[in-house]
Formats: sequence, structure tokens, C-alpha cells
Amino acid sequence: MLIVGLNGSPQKEGNTVNMINAALEAASRMGAETRVLHITDAMKGVAQPFCNNCSPVCEGVCARGNNLGEAFDLLRRADGIIIGSPVYFGTVSAQLKGFWDKSRVLRKEKALVNVVGGAVSVGASRFGGQETTVRAIQDMMLVQGMTVIGDGYIEDDAGHLGACAQKPSSEDSFGLERAAIMGRRVAELAGATMALRKR
Repeated sequence: MLIVGLNGSPQKEGNTVNMINAALEAASRMGAETRVLHITDAMKGVAQPFCNNCSPVCEGVCARGNNLGEAFDLLRRADGIIIGSPVYFGTVSAQLKGFWDKSRVLRKEKALVNVVGGAVSVGASRFGGQETTVRAIQDMMLVQGMTVIGDGYIEDDAGHLGACAQKPSSEDSFGLERAAIMGRRVAELAGATMALRKR
């Protein structure tokens, strides 16, 4: 079982990665293999950072022989994906949106159908757009046919929609705890639904 943490922040260390790491550490304790995928690494060398719909049915031209293609190959193997983003004007970062728009080729392949997904977000203030950012992430997952998780892990609360924190997230023990609960829940559901995923 592979759980991938997709870091949608332009920063490879800090608030968003802290939340993703908390979730992945919990998933690892449930027996999952875990990997962090940084959008900034995946998009290096991609000539056009945003999808321009170069073909009506995506052929994945922009993801051939580069880091983006390797990133998509990793996502094709994933049983669960935890996507994190900082809040940018109440929604996801441009980097995450650009990356996900280019994942049209994965949608064509139905590569992420039934992959379990969870969302984490960090804002500058306690009520800084985290939940709208989480909802945007969940909408992105739903378009791929992913199984999106929300509240609860047995007796624990992962947050109604997803795990949210206020920066600095390293000092937000409540947010980090929610992220860990989400990581356990993603791993549990991913393990229980292995037979549903196309490989």
C-alpha cells in the first residue's frame, strides 16, 4: 500500500509539509509505504506551467520524459493521496492548480479512480480560508473519481472536511493531530479497498 503526500506549496519545507508529514507518519504506522511529492520538483523542466488544452483528449505530451511524467507515474501507483496546499485568496496555490490541471491524462486513463484522498491546508490566521481550500482540493479529487474522506476515524475527529492549521503549523498541535488522524483514516480505507483500484 502506497500513500503519497502531494505538497502543493511553492515551499519544500514549512507549514504545508509539516501537515503532510504528520499525516504520512500516521499512515506509515498503519503499515503503508509513504512518499512526499513536491509540486515544485514535478514541474521543473515543464515548458508551459499551465494546461492550455493542447488536445481535446489529453495525450499527456507535457508529461513525457520529464519530472512531471515521473510524478504521474508515482500517482498511478498510489492507493491513497493526501494533498496539501497553503491558502491563496481562499483557494489552492497556483502551483497545485497548474499541476492538477495537467493531470488530465490520468483522468483519461481513470488512473486515480477509487484512490483514497484526504486534504490538508494551512492559512495565515485561524479562519484564513483553510476550509474553502480543502473543498477546492476535494473537488479536484472528485473529478478524478477518487474516494474522498472527511470527518472521523472511529472515535477521533479528523476535521469535518479535512485537516486545517494556522501557521506556523509546527506550533498548531490541534491541526497536526487532525492531520495524523486523517493519515490513519486514509491508510485504513486504502487498505480496505485495494481490490477496487485498477492496476
